[in-house]
Amino acid sequence: MTLLPTCLPREKPTGRSFAQSAVKALLSEVISVRITTYGSVTKQQTLTPFKANTYARTRGRVEIASSQKLLPFLSALLGSLLFLTSSPRTALAQSAAQAENLLVDAKALFQQAKFTEADRVVRQYLQNHPDSADGHFLLGHILFREIQAQATLETQFPSQAHGSRGSTRPMRSTSSEAPVSKTAQEMAKASLAEFTAGAKFHEPSAADLKTVALDYVLLSDYPDADKWLTKMLEWAPNDSEGWYYLGRTKYNENRFAEAISAFQRCLKLDPKNAKAEDNLGLSFAGLGRNEEAASAYNQAIAWQAQSLQKNPGPYIDLGSLLIDENRPQDAITFLLQAIEIAPRGSRGHELLGKAYTRVEDFPKAQTELEKAIELSPQTPNLHCMLAPVYRKQGLAEKAKSEYDRCAALTGTHSTPQEPSP
Repeated sequence: MTLLPTCLPREKPTGRSFAQSAVKALLSEVISVRITTYGSVTKQQTLTPFKANTYARTRGRVEIASSQKLLPFLSALLGSLLFLTSSPRTALAQSAAQAENLLVDAKALFQQAKFTEADRVVRQYLQNHPDSADGHFLLGHILFREIQAQATLETQFPSQAHGSRGSTRPMRSTSSEAPVSKTAQEMAKASLAEFTAGAKFHEPSAADLKTVALDYVLLSDYPDADKWLTKMLEWAPNDSEGWYYLGRTKYNENRFAEAISAFQRCLKLDPKNAKAEDNLGLSFAGLGRNEEAASAYNQAIAWQAQSLQKNPGPYIDLGSLLIDENRPQDAITFLLQAIEIAPRGSRGHELLGKAYTRVEDFPKAQTELEKAIELSPQTPNLHCMLAPVYRKQGLAEKAKSEYDRCAALTGTHSTPQEPSP
């Protein structure tokens, strides 16, 4: 189907046929020359277009039909012919080039971490190219990175409290404990929708599948995250970060042996990765292999000895393990270091409060638990832990208030049993 310029009415002759007709009509008039003899007309001769730049000779004088007279007409007409026949194609080529420039610009903005601008430009591109897999995939990546700009992905991987296999409970070991907001969840769903749309037109890459998996992590859908990370690693087996996140995902599915394997693959590709070593320790602890867990935590701590920015995770996890092994005094040493690294992490203050309670240093236990509640006021367990600390110091009213708060947050209507510290 031939595309017409919108400025030309369809009922009139257009394109090459129109220009050719005009050329022939005008040439039939302008290349006719009169040959005269001393002022009297003897005959008329019509020259072919190929001879338009010659002249006719007579016995008397010559009247030239020169190219100087004909060329302006021919140039104008030939220019019109070229314009009319090529302008639709030129316009289409220019339009396609402009569209591709939009996609290039969006990719450049994405690489510069200008996600809001990249989002706007790629959506503009997709308005006219809804079947572009590259456009949809790029928007999926942009939406995910916009979420990351608001909150770290690490907070969406709750680790587990130490204990026997099958009896673990969710908890966090990172300094930031904010849950995923509804807005972030909606953005994760929108990101997944873009990857789904793009996959209709082109197979996604390993990098695309990695972001798909992490979108599922943000939605706490660990089985689907596991599925796509596993597929991604079939295509990119040397992606150490992919193995790390697969380990975290397996861990949150309580598949501890598989988590151990994933973290070991990560460490083989990225030696001295303290986060991977720490999570390897958590996975050993999930299987009740506490000696191996403690060894991993200590190794992660040693690797960070000279680092200016330490991860509090291995200090917190080793402290938790030592409390479970009834070694609270040893735990305090590591938990104090964790708080020094991340003073805004409620988990460190919680465990330190628990350790001080075990050694019956109730004033210090009170201080740490109050700080933990200040940082995480909606966590029921913290109020349940603080209540008996108040009671043992003779602060009955405060103890009752904390018991009531604990009951309200857990949805119960009776005063809970005093929890063992």
